[in-house]
Amino acid sequence: MAQVTSFPLHDRIRVFAADNTAMNTQLLLEALSRDGQFAISSPASVASEILFTIKRERPHVALISARQGNDGRGGFALGREIRSACPSTRVIMLLDASERAPVIEAFRCGARGVFCRTEPLKLLAKSIRCVHEGQIWASSAELQFLLEAMQEPAPMSFLNANGESILSARELDVVRCVAEGLSNREIAQRLSLREHTVKNYLFRIFDKLGVSSRVEVVLYALGTNQANSQKTESTDSDAKEASAVDSRSSAKSAVRLIRQ
Repeated sequence: MAQVTSFPLHDRIRVFAADNTAMNTQLLLEALSRDGQFAISSPASVASEILFTIKRERPHVALISARQGNDGRGGFALGREIRSACPSTRVIMLLDASERAPVIEAFRCGARGVFCRTEPLKLLAKSIRCVHEGQIWASSAELQFLLEAMQEPAPMSFLNANGESILSARELDVVRCVAEGLSNREIAQRLSLREHTVKNYLFRIFDKLGVSSRVEVVLYALGTNQANSQKTESTDSDAKEASAVDSRSSAKSAVRLIRQ
């Protein structure tokens, strides 16, 4: 990772890293520490220590390996805990391979990006900056995995802590159209609305869900449906995958596509 000019401490991106072994974590931290734009959090090696450190230090970005020690899926459970305990910390999931199942699971557990070990290390700093700035880090192929994962239609539910719907019935109609990859004009035609009205609905939906793009709405729906499935089917480890979108440029525009 290239050396860059050191930033003032208060301007640095606070980064936490937990790779699959203590040695790999140390090597990763040493590489990141040579980049002056990052402030590195204290290391931790087991899940309880990792979560405690993140809750204490509140890093901007956490790099978490999907494989933790001997647990090939430990990072996914950890990602869910981080999202629940420290929602302001954005997670990048470190994957051994850019394959469909782990990519989908990473985003379901709340990751804002995935980084594959086969990618050049110099891209890691870019992925951290991208996620810190509120974007999603994924390649076009990885985004396609997410879109394909939503081809089995399932009811969308957007509920608050009291079990009340966050979105109105009409807003849910718009979200379903977004999940199909329809443009604003196509949504307006299907729902017999004006295109300007569709834009207003989208602004309200973004505001209510705390997102800023169509892709994030789809990811929100994907993660929410997965969480609901786990609650209602606690004995079934293979929850059904949630509802569908086509690969359209309007959705891809919000995603930082680096790896082609």
